Amino acid sequence: MDRPKLVIITGPTGVGKSYLGHRLAGEMGGEILNADSMQVYRYMDVGTAKPTLLERKEVPYHLIDIIDPDQPFDASEFRLRAHSVIQGLHLRRVPILLIGGTGLYLRVLQRGIFSCPKPTIEIRQRWRKAASEHGPEFLWEEVRKNDLLAAGRIHPRDTFRLIRALEVLELTGRPISEWQQWGHEAEPDFEILWIGLSMEREVLYRNINLRTEAMMNRGFLDEVQGLLEKGYAPELKSMQSLGYRHLVEAIKGIRNLKVTVDLIKRDTRRYAKRQLTWLAKEENLTWYSPQEFDKIRLNILKFLKQTENHDHP
Repeated sequence: MDRPKLVIITGPTGVGKSYLGHRLAGEMGGEILNADSMQVYRYMDVGTAKPTLLERKEVPYHLIDIIDPDQPFDASEFRLRAHSVIQGLHLRRVPILLIGGTGLYLRVLQRGIFSCPKPTIEIRQRWRKAASEHGPEFLWEEVRKNDLLAAGRIHPRDTFRLIRALEVLELTGRPISEWQQWGHEAEPDFEILWIGLSMEREVLYRNINLRTEAMMNRGFLDEVQGLLEKGYAPELKSMQSLGYRHLVEAIKGIRNLKVTVDLIKRDTRRYAKRQLTWLAKEENLTWYSPQEFDKIRLNILKFLKQTENHDHP
């Protein structure tokens, strides 16, 4: 059977992926597959810039609101669920637009999952205890001693990914950056058109600042307060994400709200910069301005038409 055709629209946070993807899907009769690691969680709407209920009525969205904030979800689970959605849409010959900026999700769809052994509870608990006693920077230093490449990619306070890097090293004797070179020569499961959105850094950062303020006006603080009242612990992976962990600290009185919002803006700008660095390594990605809607649309239609002609000579 012919391989499914997949249009990936990616780029840094705040660049306008969601708006452009929604408009494209609406005009082309397509459906959207979410590739944002935070939009999979229920009850986390404002801080993840999820499409509205009206938008979801206009265009079908997949892999949004599929798990609770305390449920585990990783790249392998994303790949499994995404494959199922893609195959179903392909059978119906519906254009598939994958929208999101979580680089690992995009990569596992293209190259698969590296077959590193699963961690043991004992190893994970030991490193969590070390982080609790000495701080996440201690873990980052341990990673840096053994895997400079990974240390350069992981934020010094990203406890979850630091522990994973240390687990892999302990279980295999090889750094995680080596394991992540998997599958480069493998035949991909899909025919993929990569579209990246970018803009002047200054404009992007201004957009991020304005979007953060808009999120606060739409009730981001109330959303985080509601999650805590539902019993979702601040230590959860979902609650440690950008914006959510900051507002938890404001609610706890660790810092005032104005300083907290400024920190969210700063850390979101830094995250966007890391996304751009990650995506710059993707050789097949073609960059466009978000204003080049017509050009992007024509290229997608050309891609879909070429593949149809290839399927039916």
